[in-house]
Amino acid sequence: MERLARHFDEWASRRSLTWPQAGFLLAALVAAGAGMRLAPDTTGAILIRSAQVAFVSVALWRIMLIAVPRPRPGTVARGPDLPRYTILVALLDEASVIDQLVERLSRIDYPPDRLEAFLLLEAHDQETIDAAWHADRPAWMSIVIAPPGHPRTKPRALNVGLAAATGELVTVYDAEDDPDPLQLREAAARFAADASGTLSALQAPLRIRTATRTRTPFLDRQFAIEYASLFEVTLPAMTWLGLPYPMGGTSNHFRASWLRAVGGWDAHNVTEDADLGFRLWRAGGTLGVIRRPTHEPPPGGLGAWLPQRTRWLKGYMQTCGVHTRSLHTLGWRGALALLMTIGASLAAAAVHAISVTWVAALVLVAVAAGLEPRASLASLGVLSLGTVAAWSSAWLGTRRAGLPCRLADLARAPLYWSLLTLAFAHAFARLFYEPFAWNKTRHLPDAIDLSVAANDGPATAGRQAA
Repeated sequence: MERLARHFDEWASRRSLTWPQAGFLLAALVAAGAGMRLAPDTTGAILIRSAQVAFVSVALWRIMLIAVPRPRPGTVARGPDLPRYTILVALLDEASVIDQLVERLSRIDYPPDRLEAFLLLEAHDQETIDAAWHADRPAWMSIVIAPPGHPRTKPRALNVGLAAATGELVTVYDAEDDPDPLQLREAAARFAADASGTLSALQAPLRIRTATRTRTPFLDRQFAIEYASLFEVTLPAMTWLGLPYPMGGTSNHFRASWLRAVGGWDAHNVTEDADLGFRLWRAGGTLGVIRRPTHEPPPGGLGAWLPQRTRWLKGYMQTCGVHTRSLHTLGWRGALALLMTIGASLAAAAVHAISVTWVAALVLVAVAAGLEPRASLASLGVLSLGTVAAWSSAWLGTRRAGLPCRLADLARAPLYWSLLTLAFAHAFARLFYEPFAWNKTRHLPDAIDLSVAANDGPATAGRQAA
């Protein structure tokens, strides 16, 4: 761990592509371009077959994860010798939800003398600072003002909190979170049961509460289903297989010693959570999951969903670039996990809309011409296998999360997936001209009435919470 801490800069996303990475990408583009010019039929066939093999592999991977048994519910730690726990909450422009957040964190069932929480605020955000000072905070909850500096990101604020933390264990929550009161006790029990000390982090499942009255039911339901597939199926299965995974940005629990050993969070990576899971793995740590969830509202309308997803995909690109610099320290299992999570997510986002458009055009042109739609059986087979695998994971995830999943939701899923291509295009462009810009998702109290949100204009209404 000490060696990796000394060389943390090697994994920092503030560096652009290394010369070997840039050379490899340039050579691949030149080879593809030359091939399409000199032998377009052969090159096109090779590219199509390669894409088909890749997507079949991802679909089979998803099916394998579905077949992996679900971890059993964990016990909760009791007794007077519980480890000291630090809660970190990075906040920006969140004055409206401070009271709700404080009330929810106050319900956490953990000995107050073994607990500390830091509300991490930015020096320029006076409105949130004032709201935090006036909130009815328990004695173990403090306010920490991050000094001015750049980049102005969540991971930078978390590093400020980590420097002040005295807990053996550390967890991260977001402004809109509603964690299970026993989540810390379950995490403490899991860490205590790890005699080897290699368990570096645990991820709690994130579950989306969708509103009964909302102007964005399609996005809300698809977002909830997407989360269920990830946190209830994919991450538990990867843990069972002993693989690293991209962590969620909240409700992850760490041994503070492991966090400090890898240099904390990468302040320049806009998906610092995804990056950190693989850096802990490089240092020799393992990852796990717990069962007690954290509930969150969906982001809201397209005006809130798109910037958030753009940031996630941009961060995935950063993380992929960082962790392909030196694959030998990642190992074949780490490289496989990176490829099947972050790599597959980026590839799928890039082509979802293209695939859906291709199928729609195929059918519409054939119908207009009075012909039966014709397509390569291999292409249709790949598309069908990938869709069925995604649907199956979504269905199982919603069952485990206790969420409804209707056939209509599954049928509309390809439209939602197509929006990922729009976010991918935004992310790719922003990776070059504003790589470290943080697209902030604002939140409103969960109990807000739609009529109130409507009076604040369409942008606010689009962000209304469940």
